[in-house]
Amino acid sequence: MQRYSIFSLARRALSGHRHWKPTWRDAAPRSSYDIIIVGGGGHGLATAYYLAKVHGITNIAVVEKGWIGGGNAGRNTTIIRSNYGLDGNAPFYELSMKLWEGMEQDLNYNTMVSQRGVLNLYHSDAQRDAFVRRGNAMRLHGIDAELLDREEVRAMAPFLNFDNARFPIQGGLLQRRGGTARHDAVVWGYARAASDRGVDIIQNCEVTGFVRDARGRITGVETTRGTILAPKVGLAVAGHSSHVAAMAGLRLPIESHVLQAFVSEALKPVIPGVITFGAGHFYVSQSDKGGLVFGGDIDGYNSYAARGNLPVVQDVCEGGMAIMPMIGRARLLRSWGGVVDMSMDGSPIIDHSPIDGLYLNAGWCYGGFKATPGSGWCFAHLLATDQMHEAASAYRLDRFASGRVIDEKGQGAQPNLH
Repeated sequence: MQRYSIFSLARRALSGHRHWKPTWRDAAPRSSYDIIIVGGGGHGLATAYYLAKVHGITNIAVVEKGWIGGGNAGRNTTIIRSNYGLDGNAPFYELSMKLWEGMEQDLNYNTMVSQRGVLNLYHSDAQRDAFVRRGNAMRLHGIDAELLDREEVRAMAPFLNFDNARFPIQGGLLQRRGGTARHDAVVWGYARAASDRGVDIIQNCEVTGFVRDARGRITGVETTRGTILAPKVGLAVAGHSSHVAAMAGLRLPIESHVLQAFVSEALKPVIPGVITFGAGHFYVSQSDKGGLVFGGDIDGYNSYAARGNLPVVQDVCEGGMAIMPMIGRARLLRSWGGVVDMSMDGSPIIDHSPIDGLYLNAGWCYGGFKATPGSGWCFAHLLATDQMHEAASAYRLDRFASGRVIDEKGQGAQPNLH
């Protein structure tokens, strides 16, 4: 581990970055690799890192059409959690949570993982019963879960509107191990760690097509920086999965939507962790700089544009006002949109594609950021061994044809209707 004295740190901080070294190598593409990963976001970089660390495969190229972390990796609300209730999801997201918990030591990088807790509010007897079932399912999978009553929630978040006649807060389901992480730092940490192990990270290299052999097998990619060959190509391109897969003649059961996020002006510390509204779709936390970071539903139309529309802004703000009217006094500082690929059951795909040589990591819906380390671990396992990882064994592409869907309520392409 490289250490600096307080004087050397001060000199570097005041030097205008003249003495800073690049965090990772900005590699030029070579003619061939063992594996090509398309997409330089968190999932693609985590996959490359675990391929190198766990499986000893280092002859890897990560190709990114823009710059590292320029897509969805920097366009989310930074929430990490594993409070899923279905058998197909719970093991995977708990694996991801455990990787979050050891990430900073593993990468030797401050990714600002803060396990400040995730509290899901409930507003009716029926919703309480649903949360009881989810909490019990979580505990059966070894995941922490606590059902709080009204007064326990009040002690934790006294600023919430407990007197709302339409949406009375009756309690909440709390996962204390959930929280937030710094999205940019996660990408930078994985990029540095992968690069240090020999992975080539190639920026400004857009994939424009696929190379096939006489049998139709994928053997590489065509890019704006030339042809790059590899016997295995993995797609980890988030909301552009359908577009890139279509270049190979593959139609995926997903739709691309915009998911907006917002941040307020900086305020004194008030939000203790992550809080979600159970009678609508609103979730909020507070950044280390003081801004309230919040979001809600996807925009209700298909789009590849990383920007949203005003009706969703209004809907999200109304959700915030319903549980914490004080948010109405905060000024909205900025908003942004990410393009998310919504699968038909709200759960992801980590599997072989029907085309030999092409592997899929797609359909992350609302869960992409929190899944980053687990996705990388399981996708690396698939690429290295050609076998699905046990924790991701339900994320098969053919489940939509066989009927083995993983329909976690509120996670799919339809609005969250509680």
